[in-house]
Amino acid sequence: MITVIDTENMSKRFGEITAVDGIHLSIPKGEIFGLLGPNAAGKSTVIRLLSGILDPDSGGARVLGYDLVTEREKIKASIGYVAQSFALYPELTVAENLDFYSAIYVPISKESQEKLLQEYGLEKFSNHRAGLLSGGYKRRLSIACALAHDPELIFLDEPTAGIDPVTRKELWEQFYILAAKGKTLFVTTHYMEEAERCNRLAFIHHGRVVAQGSPSTMISSFVGRNIYTAPTRHSSGLAAALLAMPGVQVLNQFGDQLRIITDASLKSGPLEAAINRQCGGHVKVRQVQPDIEDVFISLTHEEKPS
Repeated sequence: MITVIDTENMSKRFGEITAVDGIHLSIPKGEIFGLLGPNAAGKSTVIRLLSGILDPDSGGARVLGYDLVTEREKIKASIGYVAQSFALYPELTVAENLDFYSAIYVPISKESQEKLLQEYGLEKFSNHRAGLLSGGYKRRLSIACALAHDPELIFLDEPTAGIDPVTRKELWEQFYILAAKGKTLFVTTHYMEEAERCNRLAFIHHGRVVAQGSPSTMISSFVGRNIYTAPTRHSSGLAAALLAMPGVQVLNQFGDQLRIITDASLKSGPLEAAINRQCGGHVKVRQVQPDIEDVFISLTHEEKPS
């Protein structure tokens, strides 16, 4: 197995704030690796470190076999990077943006350009100014530009944020195609359904990796807790009453369904009684299997900065 990213106790501080706190990651070639965390958890800082934009304050990493500090320019020449915000030139056309970004590395051939435009559904917008594209097509163009020099490793910082579900599905189909070709994708996301699409995940909170592994492994290792659901609408009084109960850890409302994460000692009977005292009805509490969102919310809820 070829390791594409290997970090060792990598840390980054901004003044008094530790944005990345001694993380260890090992990512093999051809994997779609997902980094999940709340806002300000350190996800984008990790990408900026690994892409050579920032220097670590301590620890280090090897990316595509290159040292993060001493061989930064080699790393930059070998990766693709899609930032959260639209980072292209709005006054240039779609084709001109592709030409410009590929020329930084290796000028793109007409044949390769046409292929990229077709793969990302941009061929009919080839002569349109990039700034006039919709949000979804701007994201497609950003990804196409990041791939113009055929990099082995692609960093995608929330690549589907704010775009419609159909476009999101189509982009993920392209991500799978890239991985099948041996490319390695490093993806940050807030979407739990996207987390389940990754080969492996890491959860980051307050700059620390609090869990990592495949989605199925992370779910199966989530022990010592019970997950319950109850068909009831949100009520601040009910939430306060449940959170006051010993053993209740997290509440998560989904429309008319309340999902309750507790420690292993709390059974459904006391929960059901507490809910019915508040609701004045006959609500049934049901124990269910955890999913990746339960794992994520529970771990990021528990982990506190020191």
